[in-house]
Amino acid sequence: MISGTADGLYYEVHDGPAGAATVILSAGLGGSGAFWAPQMAALTARFQVVLYDHRGTAGSVRALTAPHTVAAMADDIVAVMVAVGLAKAHVVGHAAGGLAGLAMALNHPDRLDRLVVVNGWAAPDPHIQRCFDTRISLLNDSGPEAYIHAQPLFLYPANWISQNHARLEAEEAHHIAGFQGRETMLARINAVLAFDIEARLGEIAHPVLVSASADDMLVPALCSQRLARGLANASLDIVPWGGHGFTVTAPDPFNVALVAFLSDAAP
Repeated sequence: MISGTADGLYYEVHDGPAGAATVILSAGLGGSGAFWAPQMAALTARFQVVLYDHRGTAGSVRALTAPHTVAAMADDIVAVMVAVGLAKAHVVGHAAGGLAGLAMALNHPDRLDRLVVVNGWAAPDPHIQRCFDTRISLLNDSGPEAYIHAQPLFLYPANWISQNHARLEAEEAHHIAGFQGRETMLARINAVLAFDIEARLGEIAHPVLVSASADDMLVPALCSQRLARGLANASLDIVPWGGHGFTVTAPDPFNVALVAFLSDAAP
């Protein structure tokens, strides 16, 4: 593994087999490349994998682009590609990362091979807005500790939360210590809530895997269904259980579908 920075963005390059295609993994609003740990073994067996931390989070520079938009998040993916020396790559994005992948498909189409959008959407949804209104109120009225403490309720199924209490407590302390800051979080939330490309979906010709969980508490699976219907070359995969973070809670089925989809274009 080698690491570096590109315009302030921390990245890691994990080798796969010689001559393998490259997959870039883009996390959600938490922003850390470490989110993808449950996928790394499955992916590096077939691909070179690039992880990076979103601008404003984890090991990357704290200052955001102004104005901060999903299009700017897509530009950051390209900045990492330039630093690594990649002309084209597959992109796998979760929620905010998936939206960045869609923006990349529109704004940098020649840089993108295949795209995987996990728990994404093409246009604002009232349920997503309601959830984020609640989270924003927690952040503004009660502070980062309350915001982070409530986060698993939006991300994971109830049984999984109950069974992983000790793990979540340890992660909570870690997230509080490395919190990206109130203003940064609000700017990133507002960027994804403003994202709306529904009228432009027909412009995206890339093969896209749209992946979701039927019991997602934060992003209804119907958002993924609408997204897939609007894309010219999309496959839809909805797992029955796992919540918004099903890539963590139930990674094996996702990993199988992910590798199968990306391998269709692999050398």
